Amino acid sequence: MTVLRRDQAEAVLARAGFAAQPVELVAVLPALRTLLGGLRRGQVVAVEGAGVLPLALLAGATAAGTWSAVVGLSEFGVLAAADLGADLGRVVLVDDPGDQWAEVVAVLLTAVELVLVQPPGQVGGQLARRLVALARRHGSALVCVGDWEGAQTRLRVASSLWVGAGQGDGHLRGRRVRVEAAGRGSGARPRSAWLWLPGPDGTVSGADLEALEAAG
Repeated sequence: MTVLRRDQAEAVLARAGFAAQPVELVAVLPALRTLLGGLRRGQVVAVEGAGVLPLALLAGATAAGTWSAVVGLSEFGVLAAADLGADLGRVVLVDDPGDQWAEVVAVLLTAVELVLVQPPGQVGGQLARRLVALARRHGSALVCVGDWEGAQTRLRVASSLWVGAGQGDGHLRGRRVRVEAAGRGSGARPRSAWLWLPGPDGTVSGADLEALEAAG
């Protein structure tokens, strides 16, 4: 993983010559495909709240060979992302872009295929439209931790239960969650799935009744 300051990001990416691949979708982990299929290039996925879910999106993309960037997540969980399967060698991290947040995101949208961002505040309509236009032009997907005006897809953890601990003893082994997806247009039909996020082995997998029965 490469950690860059704001003033380094543009020069390094320009030298690297990253280019988006002509594929309609950025890959997601298999357990998330019933919710998303994939991350559509040129569109925005808004994830309600930080945590494991946005890291899982990053993990699926990088594991499939996608160059990605993380901007503004000052508490980005490097080890957690790696445990979920992320290829950190394909991640550019700009943890503190300062007041140049929008400019850094704009540069990255022209250079990598997935940009995971946590804005410092509400992103206004004009700026949001400008960044989405860049994503469409360069074939990149944008994942926002928090709200984003006009997001095509919204994800949230609707319920959550840690398992493994007994009556004051034992160890937490996994977190079973119900993730809901809602969207606009062709993605307007609400969808939900039970997932291990993460599971007892640290990975993301299905946690509906059929998956639990199959796992014994």
